Amino acid sequence: MTSSSPIVCSISSPIVCAIDLPDLERARSLARALGKSVGTIKLGLEFLYAQGPQGIRAMGELGIPIFIDAKLSDIPNTVAGAMRGIVELPVSMVTVMAGGGDAMMRAACAVARDSATRPWILAVTVLTSLDESDLRATGVGGSATDQVLRLAELALGAGCDGLVCSPAEIGAIRARFGNEPKLVVPGIRPVAADDDQKRTLTPVEALRAGADRLVIGRPITMAADPARAARDIFQDLSEAA
Repeated sequence: MTSSSPIVCSISSPIVCAIDLPDLERARSLARALGKSVGTIKLGLEFLYAQGPQGIRAMGELGIPIFIDAKLSDIPNTVAGAMRGIVELPVSMVTVMAGGGDAMMRAACAVARDSATRPWILAVTVLTSLDESDLRATGVGGSATDQVLRLAELALGAGCDGLVCSPAEIGAIRARFGNEPKLVVPGIRPVAADDDQKRTLTPVEALRAGADRLVIGRPITMAADPARAARDIFQDLSEAA
């Protein structure tokens, strides 16, 4: 599967703002306010289940590239069917769960490869809300990095364009797989935060480590002035480049 996508590659900002809101008008208003400081908007499960395909089309009318964080995980035939619907929407990136296995990811990639939109297929490795104690509780041995690398190898071998990983694993992934895989990285915090993200870096640290896109949600969307928060982060990244 090629990693070319004119929608994604044309953006100037690596910031992906996670607009995890169920309300369409609030989501549209926030996206409009962010301006060019944000290169992509991520629509997560809260939005997807509340608004569905019509909501995605409405967000697409704003002209901002859209990342659908669907986290698809099911039997290959079902995921392929879901992907056939997704690629008819104005999307530039879509997630699948790497734990769904080789056949499932190959099915998703085949649909995306043959579509007109050709979105990046990104495999989610280990959620940034999990640490090694959480993994042990689910029967996964070894470190979080070990598990990320196992799933990354599976996903890239299945044809995924890239990975969703925490900042803590960027270096290990780049060392193992080089610069070709697209790395979309959540768990980005401009300052230390007391929330459910356990493996984090600042935006500048993550970009320098080798991230391609930085997923930033609450530090922007929950700020008193979201537009200013986005501008400040973008300015920091520009100055550090």
